[in-house]
Amino acid sequence: MLATSRWRTISWRQGTKGALKARFAAIRVRVADGAPQRIGDKGQQHLPGEEVWLIGERRTSGETKYYLANLPPETKLLKLAAIVKARWICEQAHQQVKEELGLDHFEGRSWQGLHRHALMTMIAYAFLQHRRLAKAGREKKNPRPATSTKSARRPSRHHQSHAAGNTFTMSALPPMAEQSTP
Repeated sequence: MLATSRWRTISWRQGTKGALKARFAAIRVRVADGAPQRIGDKGQQHLPGEEVWLIGERRTSGETKYYLANLPPETKLLKLAAIVKARWICEQAHQQVKEELGLDHFEGRSWQGLHRHALMTMIAYAFLQHRRLAKAGREKKNPRPATSTKSARRPSRHHQSHAAGNTFTMSALPPMAEQSTP
């Protein structure tokens, strides 16, 4: 189906060795995932479902991959390609959560337990990513040069060092009122 389509080279981001790019093409198709219906002697067949995008990707290695997307018909090819390539980031994050935080170590028997385990590992992952990004921001080798224009802005609230002995103590929680039982 995509053989007669116009394939365009699209770059979706910069990698360590330059721009990451591949050739993409997309057309609207109807997948046979509609309601099942008996058709003659062929048994149960599915009718055509809703229109979706069939996206083809030809990599520089010669490999061709195909994807389906249910985005609106007016979606541009560049956006379709970006969404297809965003999947890699999700897969990398999932692999990291399994390796570093034990997402795949759950041995419970309930859906609720699995859901809670997955939620807690995702919260831990978000916390660790926040810490990593904060540390990477402090260790930048080439920070952006300061602008020479004087803009109207608030003074920085983070000019004091935490190592200088500045401490913040939280107030104690108020005592709970006793509840009488009827």
